[in-house]
Amino acid sequence: MSRRHSFRREVAAQARQGVHRAVHHVWEWVRRHGEITPQTPGGRKFAYLGEGACIGFPVGAIYGEPWISIGDHTLVGTHVTISAGFVPGLDLGPDVIVRIGRSCSIGRGTHIVGHQSIEIGDDVFTGPNVYITDQNHTYGDLDTPIGRQWPENNPVVIGDGCWIGTAAIILPGTRLGRNVAVAGGAVVRGEFPDHAVIGGVPAKILRRHDGESWQPPLRGAPMASLDDLTSLPMPGVDGLQIVRDGEGPADSRDGGVLSEEAG
Repeated sequence: MSRRHSFRREVAAQARQGVHRAVHHVWEWVRRHGEITPQTPGGRKFAYLGEGACIGFPVGAIYGEPWISIGDHTLVGTHVTISAGFVPGLDLGPDVIVRIGRSCSIGRGTHIVGHQSIEIGDDVFTGPNVYITDQNHTYGDLDTPIGRQWPENNPVVIGDGCWIGTAAIILPGTRLGRNVAVAGGAVVRGEFPDHAVIGGVPAKILRRHDGESWQPPLRGAPMASLDDLTSLPMPGVDGLQIVRDGEGPADSRDGGVLSEEAG
């Protein structure tokens, strides 16, 4: 290989590396400046978007902001849809329809679709691609396509401290107590008590705390305490981006023991 040819290849490689760095630098700039916060014009459309709250960019479909409240320090991942009502521009009355509490983390690709009332408590974490809605179509009219039948609403309540696994579906009428763990892929409808682990299709209680101990008893090593988790190293920006991107509860089909997965 001639020296001139080798030089050209080296120049081309350096050029590709330069373009790569430039593209990623620009994309990071776009992501940061595309986020919705209380200080941005998009943030001022909401009924409430709390101090330190952030909706990651690229955003999903977000409309009905005057009927959506998001609490302080809640992080909403990328590609998350949050909507109140059928379509933009409707007058939905005086009350907030979708209320998300303080210090929550909503995983990327999640859909929260409210028509009557969805209440999500404080410190609720979801994995990616969770679906939460308070409305479903009826199918009682045998002569009308289901998609054209008038839907029914039933409020949803998710208690403080719940942990909702990847791709779980929360259907109308669901009421989750405090600190309920929902396994990945579960389809949830109905009422569930505090301190329960639920999973399956339809979701059932896999384990619950009776006030004295877990039933059935936990197997293996004890779970880490909150103090143990908070003591783990998390490099500033990288750690924050993990939370913003929604890498939270992952799939769980092993009897209620939840795990995390990257990506």
